[in-house]
Amino acid sequence: MRKEKLEELKSYIEELKTIKKTKKEIEFDENKRPRTFLEIEKYEYYLNNGRTITREKILKNHQPGNAAIVLPITKDKNTLLIVQTRPNTKETVCIELPAGYIEYKEDPKLAAIRELEEETGYIPERLQLLDTYYQDQGCYEAFNYSFLAFDCTPKKQQNLDKDEIIKYFECTYEEALELVNMGYIIDINSKYALEKSKKYLKSK
Repeated sequence: MRKEKLEELKSYIEELKTIKKTKKEIEFDENKRPRTFLEIEKYEYYLNNGRTITREKILKNHQPGNAAIVLPITKDKNTLLIVQTRPNTKETVCIELPAGYIEYKEDPKLAAIRELEEETGYIPERLQLLDTYYQDQGCYEAFNYSFLAFDCTPKKQQNLDKDEIIKYFECTYEEALELVNMGYIIDINSKYALEKSKKYLKSK
């Protein structure tokens, strides 16, 4: 990894680190239900073999939490990563691929384009599906879609949600792979997309 790019990345990480946290009380709505993004539902399942089991399921904003993950390749053959505040991790900041939740009945490809645009301002000319998979089938029914996005160009400014704090970081594809080996990229969605992309990109 080029020294100047690594220094740029480290400056983003330092800027977005959590330095203090305080616990907030949970707010309740008029029906005395917790007003939170995450919900837990409990079910009893009757199996064909006669067994009965109990399981809990997590919902995100009343939805399964399906997500689109995007590996962007620019017209210059570079890639885009995002540096994002992740306070629940031990690092409190993660380097990831652009990603986000798929809205109700939204086409996964359109969700991928929307999330890439919102988080980086870049728009692709073409998408290629890399793979689909469950992320944590023990407690979610969330299904993920991983895409390669080709010929991405900057068209707009970032358009982030109120509590999203994101910097985007451009580097070569090879440097992105280096960041996995260096321990900077540690989330499974990004690592998996980068790994799945190797064979496809090398064949082009």
